[in-house]
Amino acid sequence: MKIGFIKSIKNDKRVPIVVESAKKLIEIGHELFGEQDSGTFAGILDPQYEELGVKMLSRADVLKQSDIILTVDSIHLNEYTELAENKVLIGMFKPITNRDGSHAALAHKITVFSLNMLPRSSRAQGMDVLSSQATAAGYKAVLHAALLLPRFFPMFMTAAGTIRPAKVLILGAGVAGLQAVATARKLGAQVEAFDVRTAAGEEVRSLGATFIEVEGANEDAASGGYAVEQSDDYKQKQMELVQKHAVKADIVITTAKIPGGIAPILITKETVGKMKRGSVIIDLASANGGNCEVVVDNQEIDYNGVKVVGNSNFPSELPEDASRMFGNNMVNFIHLLTSKENNLVINFDDDIIRETCVAHHGEVISTRLKKLLNIK
Repeated sequence: MKIGFIKSIKNDKRVPIVVESAKKLIEIGHELFGEQDSGTFAGILDPQYEELGVKMLSRADVLKQSDIILTVDSIHLNEYTELAENKVLIGMFKPITNRDGSHAALAHKITVFSLNMLPRSSRAQGMDVLSSQATAAGYKAVLHAALLLPRFFPMFMTAAGTIRPAKVLILGAGVAGLQAVATARKLGAQVEAFDVRTAAGEEVRSLGATFIEVEGANEDAASGGYAVEQSDDYKQKQMELVQKHAVKADIVITTAKIPGGIAPILITKETVGKMKRGSVIIDLASANGGNCEVVVDNQEIDYNGVKVVGNSNFPSELPEDASRMFGNNMVNFIHLLTSKENNLVINFDDDIIRETCVAHHGEVISTRLKKLLNIK
């Protein structure tokens, strides 16, 4: 297959294929094309790709010559009109929020696979970009918070007195949350974590943190491991308990998202107003509306002395390792999508292929996406 990779349309510093992943694809017989300078921020110059046999071309030529096009996110709307029918686009397409892109892909019969739609299963782990990139997000969020906090993370016993450890509250104990827990603990903080999924409690405790549990959570086995919408009664109990712990925290990191929906409000304006001056809130769900009521996406604001940071794209700030993980996810997905003879094989009986397919021959394929869009 002729496989091309291109730059992000959102100035993301990551690249979908690094040198190691390019080598793997070339060794099994694929032909690779790359957009010029696409790997610069990840520390990869064009000659490093070219030494492997990758042809570094203009963006337009990559789109024209490739059968499969790899990107971190999507492509520009006008580029859909330039693509031949049945081209395959793979990236974190985010079809719920990228409605214009979804309509363009359907109208021009482009086949789109969105890896952020992967079902959460053991077989899909090697392709799970949400998990690999969430690892980077959780890690970077803690480091950023540490830089903003006007005090130490660990306890210090000094001749000048004892410095107590910082108190960190993590809301959402998925991959990003657990990485944030682990990183904050390594820095010496006193850490608490909350999640609606009771199974997350064991993982939180194994990292040395305290798990905050609210009884009565709705846990849907059919949700594929994602958090689901909760009852009003549960939300009220959750809100009261979370606010109680938040006002005592030095740092709050929020990671909770509802697939296809608006992120739940976990930190109210009133709670932010009661937090200590100098406290820090890092909201990783800001692009989906935010878990903090006062957060502004892609901005750092001061709210009564509390620093509130809206950043859903911390992985872009770790472009080398984030790209390396992303590239491995891409290679594993391409293996699933191609035969031993390197021909494209789209088998919709495979739940991974079916649920990640946003568009194919002008139709929405993913059953979960159909449900979210109310398509029968």
